[in-house]
Amino acid sequence: MHAPSVLVVGAGFGGIAAAIELRAHGIRDVTIVDAAEGIGGTWLHNIYPGAACDVPSHLYSYSFAQRTDWSRLCSPQPEILAYLRGVAAEFGVDELVRTGVRIVDARRDEADGPWTVTADDGRTWTPDVLIVATGQLNRPVSPDLPGVDSFTGTMFHSARWDHDHDLRGRRVAVIGTGASAVQFVPAIAPEVGHMTVFQRSGNWFLPRRNRRFPAWWRAAIARVPGLQRARRRFITGYCESLTLMIRHPATWGRPGRLYATLFMRAQLRDPEVRRKVWPDYTFGCKRILFSSHWLPALQRPNVEVETSRIVAVEPTGVRTEDGTLHEVDTIIWGTGFAATDFMFPMEISGPGGRSLRTEWKDGAHAYLGMTVPGFPSLFVLYGPNTNTSGGSIIRYLEHQVRYVREALQEAARRGASGVEVRPEVEQAYDEEVQARFPGTAWTRCDSWYRDDTGRIVTNWPGYMREYDERTRRVEPSDYVFH
Repeated sequence: MHAPSVLVVGAGFGGIAAAIELRAHGIRDVTIVDAAEGIGGTWLHNIYPGAACDVPSHLYSYSFAQRTDWSRLCSPQPEILAYLRGVAAEFGVDELVRTGVRIVDARRDEADGPWTVTADDGRTWTPDVLIVATGQLNRPVSPDLPGVDSFTGTMFHSARWDHDHDLRGRRVAVIGTGASAVQFVPAIAPEVGHMTVFQRSGNWFLPRRNRRFPAWWRAAIARVPGLQRARRRFITGYCESLTLMIRHPATWGRPGRLYATLFMRAQLRDPEVRRKVWPDYTFGCKRILFSSHWLPALQRPNVEVETSRIVAVEPTGVRTEDGTLHEVDTIIWGTGFAATDFMFPMEISGPGGRSLRTEWKDGAHAYLGMTVPGFPSLFVLYGPNTNTSGGSIIRYLEHQVRYVREALQEAARRGASGVEVRPEVEQAYDEEVQARFPGTAWTRCDSWYRDDTGRIVTNWPGYMREYDERTRRVEPSDYVFH
């Protein structure tokens, strides 16, 4: 039984999990490449003030590498990055990582191929298997506004924070009010001279103070048998309840909306700010955000919320459609990521010159979010319809890498060099997934969960436990082995 060679693109949580799983089961020829200078993925790039996970760390961590020494419920970025790098070193896969490698092209000419994978500096790899673990939230985007290149001040995206730029006393424009802005705005608001927050739509919030755990709690977690497991089970149940609310907005969603309403009204003492930031869409349609600091920050005397649409960026500031020029010397883009582009702009081609970009022109799709007909031995981690609105992507990734490993072992048992999902299997699965969205909160507004066609391509429509079950075992009849 021949063990395949594997190239993993991406050294974040998915890529590290894949290498650990494969190596633990005898697939030793594994190489990880990443465009960045080290292990970490999104947690290497997102180093803005206040950066932290919004999923509790007892769940946002590998089940096989639990820690009892998390400092907070939701750990800050340095702690998460140190955890991931520590796990990689503990399992000996850090030595597999090749940094500074930006993959631009991958093609497989024959079904029993290998892949030929090319970096932007001309280096190539010829693995039997290609695993793309670049995730959904890896490529920051900012709007292409008229005049943006004319701005004479300092401008950067939150995911590429300029720590050399001193914000003390500055006039700052924050464009975007998503999950990243919700963390960095409260962190920098006390030091800036004035801040204007440009908002397209408000968010639904639930509380999260995220204080440091007291010493007695940390000691209990470390020493009381079963407490860590119970904590993880409780958090899992809570996260699944959020999905329940999103799936059933007219019934179970009502208590969630009521809780958010009471919390937000208690925090929004300024009626004008309340009017501006109150969401006008169904609870759960967009990402529910957790913060006890965002709404108070918007009511600071040096902060204003602007809801008029931006029409241009000028040398000295930002102009809105009401004609006002908001003069600033710093622009921070909090405008998120190209979530629906997945691994693009990387070009991926299968036998016969079949292009994945063309295959996905009407919306990304993949069997179990991982594999696409016509692209043998290509697997995508955190791919189409595997994002979670109320849970931990780490749990999904663990199930995905186990599934990929089993598929490769099945191919090896059959003496096959390639494994490819059957078109009818993938099509039926995709139709089933899309059929589960109508009636849910996800369909009640426009969000980054949708692509340009309006199709929801990022999110899994059910619960974590359902995805666990769907990926529990590989059904060989679903695949063609070359």
